[in-house]
Amino acid sequence: MRFTVSGMTCGGCIKAVTRAIQSADPNAQVKVDLPTQSIELQTVLSTSEAQNLIEDAGFPIVKTL
Repeated sequence: MRFTVSGMTCGGCIKAVTRAIQSADPNAQVKVDLPTQSIELQTVLSTSEAQNLIEDAGFPIVKTL
């Protein structure tokens, strides 16, 4: 699943998103692209679960792809 988010600016943001997703699915693969503000996930979580975790980490979802 892929999301476009807002507010990611640095490595700390990448760590925050990765930690949030992997707290619920330790085996999740998280790819963050700062220039495009996108997150790509391979996870057992549902789209809504992943979205809630990302938003709880402080990064509003702009679009689900």
